Amino acid sequence: MTTLDTSAGSAAGSYPTADTIRSLPKVVLHDHLDGGLRPQTVLELAEQVGHALPAADPESLGTWFQEAADSGTLVRYLETFDHTIAVMQTPDALARVAREAVLDLAADGVVYAEQRWAPEQHLARGMSLQDTVEAVQAGIDEGIALAAAEGRIIRVGQLVTAMRHADRWQEIAELAVANRDRGVVGFDIAGAEAGFPPSRHAGIWSYLAENDFPVTIHAGEAAGLDSIAEAVHLGHADRIGHGVRIVEDIAFVLDSDEKDGDGADGFAELGHLAHWIRDHQIALELCPVSNLQTGAAESIAKHPITRLKELDFAVTLNTDNRLMSRTSMTHEMTLLVEEAAWTIDDLADVTLTAAWSAFMHHDERRELVDSLILPGYQAVQGAVR
Repeated sequence: MTTLDTSAGSAAGSYPTADTIRSLPKVVLHDHLDGGLRPQTVLELAEQVGHALPAADPESLGTWFQEAADSGTLVRYLETFDHTIAVMQTPDALARVAREAVLDLAADGVVYAEQRWAPEQHLARGMSLQDTVEAVQAGIDEGIALAAAEGRIIRVGQLVTAMRHADRWQEIAELAVANRDRGVVGFDIAGAEAGFPPSRHAGIWSYLAENDFPVTIHAGEAAGLDSIAEAVHLGHADRIGHGVRIVEDIAFVLDSDEKDGDGADGFAELGHLAHWIRDHQIALELCPVSNLQTGAAESIAKHPITRLKELDFAVTLNTDNRLMSRTSMTHEMTLLVEEAAWTIDDLADVTLTAAWSAFMHHDERRELVDSLILPGYQAVQGAVR
């Protein structure tokens, strides 16, 4: 793993300031398109289609989304999407949301992003599945061009998602593969995790593998180890969406004088599944703020992301839903620095892991690392090795 050089007066290993964090290049692999709308955009699109909202101004609406998502359960959290999906039912609306997402991510320093979304949820006003993919790609392309005009470089791919509770998995998988050279970089399943495992439609995983198509699967958020195991063994997942509950297969053994029970001063004993995930460096798309909202973690300070990174799991840091969590990559990083004592080294590690886990070819990953990420850290730290 690449680490920062602490020689020659480098700031490596130090705690970065808010301004430093804001300037760092970032990679986000788990960011939902329908969970990242601007409140003002939701208001304007809702007015166009006559959709009633729970608040009438951007600030109040943003607060409503955050408070509604702060329920402590994934099911209640997911209900907030009823409003965002309702206003994303035309080509123009999809393109606008995608364009603005790219611009907002680029403004936050993101240089590579994957936007996941479910085409099947955007057909209420007559679009076909293919229409939706093309509309989102048009918005992404426009956003990238506008960001470039502002001096910001960003690359964005679509992650096409099938909803767990529906029966369109094969159809959506075929849609994703058909658009692999037109902006779609991977496949995902999302929605209520408990009760809707990958084995629900087991055949699609062979189909995707036979087509050499990348897969990430939401697992280990609302359901536990069985969900993660199916994702990697049946679903052939290259990455795990969340995966925070892999800690249930790790026994943190305390030193005799440790009091807080988090194993920080002891050692860890990994179970067979945890070893498999770590040995194969299957990337975990961890989303700390979202995990607090859904009850998958109790605090930033005690979020498993820190222990998992210390144990050399392939940890990545993500936003999940920027609207519902009122978050950004800068915000997620800042919280980990302030509440979990992360250093600039830690931020570099998760950013590089995310870049090397991105759904693009190896030479493209190398270019991303060498041309944008390492120079970006050099600019604020002096040296990277």
